[in-house]
Amino acid sequence: MSDQGSSARKPAVSSLATLRMEIDRIDEEMHQLLIERGEIIESLIRVKGTQETGAAFRPAREAAMMRRLVERHRGILPLDTAEGIWRVIISTFTYVQANYSVHADMAAGDAFVRDSARFHFGFTTPLVPHMSASAVVTAVAASRGDLGLVPAGTVTGSGNWWKALEDEGAPKIIARLPFVERDDHPASLPLFVVSKPLVKDAAVEEVAIWSFEVDGWNAAAAGALSAGTEVLAFPQGGAGQAALLISLNPGAAREASEAALKAAGVTVRHAALVGGHASRYTVSPGK
Repeated sequence: MSDQGSSARKPAVSSLATLRMEIDRIDEEMHQLLIERGEIIESLIRVKGTQETGAAFRPAREAAMMRRLVERHRGILPLDTAEGIWRVIISTFTYVQANYSVHADMAAGDAFVRDSARFHFGFTTPLVPHMSASAVVTAVAASRGDLGLVPAGTVTGSGNWWKALEDEGAPKIIARLPFVERDDHPASLPLFVVSKPLVKDAAVEEVAIWSFEVDGWNAAAAGALSAGTEVLAFPQGGAGQAALLISLNPGAAREASEAALKAAGVTVRHAALVGGHASRYTVSPGK
């Protein structure tokens, strides 16, 4: 009886050993592929040479890569895990190409911002905390190729930090995080990525971001803008004076937004393009 029980278990043990060998083989292949990726990056660095300066961060390419990841993902591995692994791989190899730091405005909550920074840029890239968005923009402007993270929503005391992005050579908004949005995302805090102006093919401006100075601003005026338009407003003195940060979706023209504001009794005194990012990409929870 004992011999029969032992014999019955042998195939299962053998199968378990085989499966573990397969896991070890896959792990080794993944590591070898990472090494191979590193070798390609080394070649890329040599090819680029002195052709480009500043950050190697390419938001247009990264947004497309993350979308392709979501589209092909399947199986029991959570999307959060797959996305997190890819973010670490991408951001670390970007850091290897051109060392940079990430300056983050912690005023929105240290834990939330830190979680988002580490999820998207890993632990190899240095994280430099600041207590205002303005300080982040100043640090990025003074750097060779650092990135900044600032809230993509209203934070008490943040001020109209985007005014510092208006000059031609000033830092610009180049991305919005997370690249893949969903209700159960582990790093769901909306953040803008700020950088010195990138080379032409590196940025994507499907969503254009404008800085407006207006008179006559009121709570109802935001409703006059086209659906999906996002507005951050910061009061500037009396008479409804305000600084606005307006994100216009693809196909939405600045002139149309100005006309809509005018119809709502708002006068636009000044407008400047301060950046842009890829269209927001949302997937259903549990993907």
